[in-house]
Amino acid sequence: MDFKKALAIFTSPLSKDNPVIVQVLGICSALAVTAKMEPAVVMTISVTAVMALANVIISFMRNTIPTSIRIIVQLVVVAALVVIVDQVLKAYNYEVSKQLSVFIGLIITNCILMGRLEAFALSNRPWASFLDGVGNGLGYGIILIIVSFFRELFGSGTLFGYQVVPQWCYDHGYMNNGMMILPPMALITVACIIWVHRAKNKDLQEK
Repeated sequence: MDFKKALAIFTSPLSKDNPVIVQVLGICSALAVTAKMEPAVVMTISVTAVMALANVIISFMRNTIPTSIRIIVQLVVVAALVVIVDQVLKAYNYEVSKQLSVFIGLIITNCILMGRLEAFALSNRPWASFLDGVGNGLGYGIILIIVSFFRELFGSGTLFGYQVVPQWCYDHGYMNNGMMILPPMALITVACIIWVHRAKNKDLQEK
């Protein structure tokens, strides 16, 4: 595989073929874990790690998996990786693990992950599958981090839990927008990102 093809596989999900704002996949977790930046970053790392490793494993096994049970095999591989990620989080960052709650477990059924296993890993070599997994994980994560940045900043006046809005702003009447930490505002923020993205990428606009 030449460098240009590898670069295209890695970079395409970051913008032109982003799984969240172009394919509109993985929206549920994007809405649920973006009230704060820390859980969004941890979720990004978790999904990227699981997606990259699952893609590589399924790619190695692609010629030996019977077609009739390929979905079951994919689920078993993903479930094993998610359990490992969940246990690592509980061991090293228990507070964030509690914030993410069931959403780490739901990586197992994340439609982005299952879609890439089915559409890419089953028909490509391990290195290409690894790049595809990392690219899609980061493409998903970029949207989570952007959404969580605006939600935490305007909803709580903090970033990563640290106060960034000066106290004098509050002394002069500034108030945090409590609506920003509610799930509907996550959907509206994602919609705004989609609008800006499609305005800049005319080829993605529907005729």
